Amino acid sequence: MRLSDLLTFDDIVIQCHDNPDADALSSGFAIYKYLVNSGKSPEFIYRGINEITKSNLKIMIEKLEIPVKYCPDYDRVPSLLITCDCQQGERNVTPTKADNYAVIDHHKVMGHLPAMAEVRSGVGSCATVVWDMIRYEGMDVNSDRKLATALYYGLYTDTNRFSEISHPLDRDMIEYLQINKSLITEMSNSNISLRELEITGKAILEFEYHEDNRYLIIRSEPCDPNILGVISDFAMETAGVDVCLAYYESPSEIKFSVRSCVKEVHANELAAFLAEGIGGGGGHVFKAGGSIRPELISKPASDVLSFRLRNYYDTYEVLYAKTTTLDTTDMHLYTKLEQKLGTVRLSDVFPAGSVAEVRTLEGDVNVTVNEDTYLMIGIEGEIYPITEQKLMNSYTFTGFQFSREFEYEPSIRNTATGEIKPVMPYAKTVISPPGTARIFAKPLGHAVKLFTAWDDEKYYSGNIGDYIAVREDDPHDIYIIKGRLFDSLYKKIR
Repeated sequence: MRLSDLLTFDDIVIQCHDNPDADALSSGFAIYKYLVNSGKSPEFIYRGINEITKSNLKIMIEKLEIPVKYCPDYDRVPSLLITCDCQQGERNVTPTKADNYAVIDHHKVMGHLPAMAEVRSGVGSCATVVWDMIRYEGMDVNSDRKLATALYYGLYTDTNRFSEISHPLDRDMIEYLQINKSLITEMSNSNISLRELEITGKAILEFEYHEDNRYLIIRSEPCDPNILGVISDFAMETAGVDVCLAYYESPSEIKFSVRSCVKEVHANELAAFLAEGIGGGGGHVFKAGGSIRPELISKPASDVLSFRLRNYYDTYEVLYAKTTTLDTTDMHLYTKLEQKLGTVRLSDVFPAGSVAEVRTLEGDVNVTVNEDTYLMIGIEGEIYPITEQKLMNSYTFTGFQFSREFEYEPSIRNTATGEIKPVMPYAKTVISPPGTARIFAKPLGHAVKLFTAWDDEKYYSGNIGDYIAVREDDPHDIYIIKGRLFDSLYKKIR
């Protein structure tokens, strides 16, 4: 759906969920601004039994001039109702009648969506979704400093001060927006009430410690999700604690925060594991979080989270390639199929000696630009650096431009100057001739975390159905190949 699709209606109401947070207010505000700039006169409302009382939100509404109205008894029937940061039928959305409906959200889809809907569950905030939709329509958000600040604060609060960001589009918005920094600081320093300070203290005192795997589980009363980050950050200062899970349960959602200080547990992976099939989770390697839909679980949240956390530790085998030698007697020998991939010579993009940050769907990759440094672009848009010598040994240049559509097109930023350039215009097509690499490989019968020989700080996860592989000529060059890609990359040597 495009925002311009909404312009066929005149009588428009924007509704965010009951007890709105900063993300709901900012995304609704952005939709309102777009419609006003397009000549419409929309209303922006929220309902429910509670009016906004939190200090930071009251400051946000007042100083950013957000025209939201509290309408618990709203009974008018508009031509179009747009729900933002929520979906009709959810428990935290008071039903409002309308002739037509539209949804803009970033949560897991629950039930039937109307024909006009834009739901992106992978991004960190609804503010990000609306920002991307607005810029697609050609509207410059930075021409309105208050709107830019609102969108920034919406993402800031919904991702626990950016610690739970996993999608590159969120990072793009952060870097793009020109904001009122002093107002962000003012709102952030008004985030915790005395009541929430009391909630924090009580939650920490009632921790549950598991000595075998050195993790804490802390249950809190319902609160602002950022409080969970405060609780888990404080708990991680404790000796003997490697991982902390803090959570609360409310009638409409279960929110949780995850922290890790050991390389064997990536917080973002653990968050996704805890919420798989019942919600969503993500973030960074050391800080992450997520949410669970209460209607998708049949047991108390405490039982579900405790079981899944134990299961996480029991699921994975940890392998260190530098000290591991695989038994290849039960592995088949494979060779590479011919592939057309992309490659970029970094010195064609930025001068040698620069430090570049490549942004991809899988995360940011920092690379020092040298004359012999290239980037490879895989068949799903994955990016990894390669030296010129290795590139020439394994691939042949075709002389053609590399072109392929990905869910998120990689970009590259000069960290010194801040200049950002798209990667694809610089990409050339290379072919990997068949037979250039021989590997032993087999499907995984259990999940593993593999620390490769070239990176012993970050592991690569392999799940059942993925392949574990090792080069025939190097017993410690062990890596994971996703099961969905394997048959398109390799063929068995008979």
